[in-house]
Amino acid sequence: MDASVWVSALVPSDVHHVASRGWLGRQELADPALVSPSLLVPELAAAISRRTGRSALGRSAIAALMRLPHLRIVALDADLATEAGRLAADCAVRGADAVYLAVARRLGIPLVTWDREQRERGGRVVDVVTPTEDA
Repeated sequence: MDASVWVSALVPSDVHHVASRGWLGRQELADPALVSPSLLVPELAAAISRRTGRSALGRSAIAALMRLPHLRIVALDADLATEAGRLAADCAVRGADAVYLAVARRLGIPLVTWDREQRERGGRVVDVVTPTEDA
């Protein structure tokens, strides 16, 4: 799962807020495992702080995220970074987006995102779905 889904779930004014919250609730009941790269932590904090103008909310979002019992954080090591670099080049996606794609590919799981470019370009190497679809 990429940061776009987490941000939309945590920011009530986000256009995808209701869909993201609903998907997360359904996901928790069906299969509670959620997977994201360690890159999620700074991305989430930055996005929340920038959207709200309140750094304390960014820090609170991280604390809440890290308390989730079914969240698996995948560390960005040299091998994963190299794989993400190759995907960034091959799929012409942003570096951060390539990290999420690399985790999904490595684990053989779909990437859940609202990011159109990730869906269009990353969909060549992994299943990429929105939170409104089955993932």
